[in-house]
Amino acid sequence: MLIKLTSLNNNTNCQIIGVNYKNANLDIRGQFSLSDLQLHSLFLEATEKKFKELLIINTCNRTEIFGWNNNSDDFINLLCKHSNGDIKTFEKYGYIKNGNKAIRHLFKVGTGLDSQILGDFEIIGQIKQSLYRSKRLNLVSGRLERLVNSVIHASKKIKNETKLSSGATSVAYASVQYIINNVKNISNKKIVLFGVGKIGRNTCENLLKHTKNKHIVLINRTQEKAEKIGVKFPVIVKPYGELTIEISNADVLIVATSGSKPTITRDLIFNSKKLLILDLSIPRNVETQINELNDIKVVHLDELSQITDSTIEKRKKHIPKAELIINSDFKEYILWLSQRKFSPTLKSFKEQVTQLKKEKLNCPHNTFFSNKAEELAEKITGKVASFLKENPNKVPETIELINKFLKVESNKNE
Repeated sequence: MLIKLTSLNNNTNCQIIGVNYKNANLDIRGQFSLSDLQLHSLFLEATEKKFKELLIINTCNRTEIFGWNNNSDDFINLLCKHSNGDIKTFEKYGYIKNGNKAIRHLFKVGTGLDSQILGDFEIIGQIKQSLYRSKRLNLVSGRLERLVNSVIHASKKIKNETKLSSGATSVAYASVQYIINNVKNISNKKIVLFGVGKIGRNTCENLLKHTKNKHIVLINRTQEKAEKIGVKFPVIVKPYGELTIEISNADVLIVATSGSKPTITRDLIFNSKKLLILDLSIPRNVETQINELNDIKVVHLDELSQITDSTIEKRKKHIPKAELIINSDFKEYILWLSQRKFSPTLKSFKEQVTQLKKEKLNCPHNTFFSNKAEELAEKITGKVASFLKENPNKVPETIELINKFLKVESNKNE
């Protein structure tokens, strides 16, 4: 059995395409952000078109499609078709990474090194959810699952062995710090939190912890979800129908909804006093005209994420150690990936060596000598496998030699 060997550095059909905060502002990212409905339709087309491996990362900082595919255009077309973005905009703001660069990128994303807020530990949970979603649709292979598990391992190790994620720094934390720094006497102000998704829940928890405010009103389109949080935290839950009234009495409005269009529009604002609005949504869920109103200030996600404090500065010191951990797990995964490629060759090699030993012992049907031959073949193959693991640079020439040996033996038997 002859195997065409691909080099360790040539995982060329591994692709990642996407847009993120580095090149695309909030509005551009909003175009490519996927709602639940859009995500569902994208996955349906992916399964219809027989994609075998697909991982979608869809957060406030980025939208990315990762997998093994011969043409990155397939991924780009999928994203543009099912989001509100288009090819021309993607070509201007998007990126494509291939091979080992794509794999390394996923490591950096999953460990928080590529996050808008350095050391963001929430991203790994989002990647786990993405893997689970893809698995349910049979869009995960052994190599993709192994890769995500390697990223999870690196993330845990960085969290345990460095202080890259130390201190309280996240979008929710940054939001609360902004409020504390810009609203006087915050503990006595009325705060309305609209939306109870993950960011909404985390913001609620941070508000209670850092402001000691007892006037936090929680509103959600589905009241039942808000009431579940109301049981857990000392907040006031109001029905969605009272949103306008509650906004009119608020000093601070935090919008953490996930609408594809603005959920806070001009007709909902009737304030007679100053109002600070924090929009934590992608795409924007606060209508842009609202910022033009008197005594209204709207702050968006990107502005909050740029807030740097002593915690972030401390985290930066741990980047070198985090990168060493990533490099170690990255190399281990690449080695595993390469071993998958030459394992059929080793299997054929073992079978051929077993046969040769049996013939030399001249007892092909004797159970004792057959077992001895198999044991010897197992040892020889094990030694070869160990050599390949310890000397990855020798893999191509070693596999080539084994293939020549197999070819010679095959010709002898013809």
